[in-house]
Amino acid sequence: MSDTPTIATLAENGQSVFAMDISVSGHALTGDEPVDMGGANLGPAPYDLLAAALGECTGMTVRWYAKQQDWPLERVEVTLTHQKGGPHAAGPKQDVFTKSIRLTGDRLTPEQRAKLIEIAAKCPVQRTLEGTPLILTAAE
Repeated sequence: MSDTPTIATLAENGQSVFAMDISVSGHALTGDEPVDMGGANLGPAPYDLLAAALGECTGMTVRWYAKQQDWPLERVEVTLTHQKGGPHAAGPKQDVFTKSIRLTGDRLTPEQRAKLIEIAAKCPVQRTLEGTPLILTAAE
């Protein structure tokens, strides 16, 4: 992970009540809320992006570790769900992320598969979410 700060710039674009133009690291996309939340579903909602960030980081971390070990991992797929509350939650408002990881590679041993699943829980985004990040808010 780079020590260079990530800068994301967001601004309303007027295409729906909640639609935002998002610019981050030279990439542009649109974020919005789904129709049932008052948006027009023009792009991913904030929790969609958060789940995607966790899944992306998980997949990259697994790939990085397999490459470092020269293990025969052919493909990694991560499916993420996010919900408030549920059977695993400490309360109705606790955020619960569930990661399902598919490792493809016929020559991976059971021990290698187990280690890669263990490593998947150590991705930097997961560590941030499990920690106590400091969020500073200021007016311009």
